[in-house]
This record gives sequence, structure tokens and C-alpha cells, in this order.
Amino acid sequence: MTDKKTLKRQYLETKTRAGVYAIRNQITGRALVAGSTNVQGTLNRHRFELQHGLHRNARLAQDWVEHGETNFLFDVLDMVKPSEDPAFNVTRELEMLVSLWRQEIPCLGELGYGDPRSQPR
Repeated sequence: MTDKKTLKRQYLETKTRAGVYAIRNQITGRALVAGSTNVQGTLNRHRFELQHGLHRNARLAQDWVEHGETNFLFDVLDMVKPSEDPAFNVTRELEMLVSLWRQEIPCLGELGYGDPRSQPR
């Protein structure tokens, strides 16, 4: 049986990965598509904030209350591929991937939850 100390060590040793994520409302079709240097952690934070009524995006929080957790999808869409190239820029690569995914998933205007860049990460 794994104890808490072992689990904590495993968590601390886990490398964070940059990637693109989406939070999608299956009822309205609205979506939030964004990127993070810790994609899984950011998705977990969004879910936690929504579950506890703490989310800063008022429209998303309102839809969460109105439609319920079971009507939302939380997905990691893409991950930044690690590179040994010293000139590789994770932030620039992440911005490019976000831009590509926003073309695939309608997430702006009435179909979106605003620009997540204007919200603290």
C-alpha cells in the first residue's frame, strides 16, 4: 500500500507539461480554449474553482451552476513536445498551439467564455 509520503514524493517529482486545454459546455456549445505551462494543474484548478463557486470567469461560473458539472468536458487537447534545442521557446510554441486549436474549436464571442489571457493564471 502506498503511503502519503510516497505519494507526495511522486507528485513533487512529476514534471509539469505545457499544453492546450479546453473546457466545453455540452449544452450551450460555449468553450474556453487556452494554454498553460502546467496544463493538468491548470485544468484541476479550473475544476476546483468551479466546484467551490470561486471561478473568476462569471459567464463560465454561471453556466456551471445552471447546467451542472456533468455537462462540462475538461480536455487536454495538445502538449508541447519537449526539445533539446537551446533556442526552443516553450511560450512561443504554446501560443502557436493555442492559436491553432482556437481555429478548430469555436470559442470566441457568443461561443466562448472570453479571453483567458485577461484572467490571472
